[in-house]
Amino acid sequence: MNTDAAAERTLFDFRNAATMGAWQVVNDEVMGGVSAGRFRPAGGVAVFEGEVSLENNGGFASVRSLPARHDLAGCDALVIRVRGDGRRYKFTARMDPGFDGAVYQAGFTTRAGEWEEHRLPLKQFVPTFRGRVLPGEPPLDPAGVVSVGVLISDKQEGPFRLEIAWIKATASPR
Repeated sequence: MNTDAAAERTLFDFRNAATMGAWQVVNDEVMGGVSAGRFRPAGGVAVFEGEVSLENNGGFASVRSLPARHDLAGCDALVIRVRGDGRRYKFTARMDPGFDGAVYQAGFTTRAGEWEEHRLPLKQFVPTFRGRVLPGEPPLDPAGVVSVGVLISDKQEGPFRLEIAWIKATASPR
């Protein structure tokens, strides 16, 4: 049975600024890099912005939700509504609440200054660890998702800015 409730679930709606407290920034400084990313509320959206630096073997900035049980069973895609800067980002999902677990990633490229919805099928998420693909890992299981996030690691130095209105999980009609 495919009800509307099962067909779409809002994970985060940033019109509610309190939602920001459930997120943390993780930049390449954890491995000696000097990139700087911030995550803040602004006008009913979340703004992920900063500067990517390739110094000290760095090159990424990220933000992710704190571990929580989302239980997206029955969903087959994650959808994010963003206004970007023309750069490429990765949407991330985790099934392991630990810091060093596998990170499942799916990329999307923004059009500068335009609001867009990117629908990312779960079967396209690739398991990685510290940027390297993990062969042999199980596919992303929607029932096991405990955290989602956004990452910029496009090997390009310079400023970035991504506004996020909301994040949802959806199920295709059957």
